[in-house]
Amino acid sequence: MLDTSPHSESSETVLRQCTTAELAQALMEKLSISEKDWHRLKSNRNARAREQAIAALVFLLKDKPEEALPRLQQAVNWLDRSISAPPCPTHGDRPPRGVGQ
Repeated sequence: MLDTSPHSESSETVLRQCTTAELAQALMEKLSISEKDWHRLKSNRNARAREQAIAALVFLLKDKPEEALPRLQQAVNWLDRSISAPPCPTHGDRPPRGVGQ
């Protein structure tokens, strides 16, 4: 269904005025995991794969395939479960509960 509201038309006009690289960059900013969401999403495979895949697209649009390839591989690794999130550096050095108490 086509949205004909004035807001939709202005958004569509703005999108048409952007380059492909600008649109990809905006999408990358939208999909990037923020610091406040990091602990909640660091192990979310879809979120991590999206973040890496859009970063790869940005590099491809900048004619930097050597930068895109490792990010695409990382996205695939998240999806096929061959990698996991490392422990948080601020939490990783804590002794297990009950130790040293």
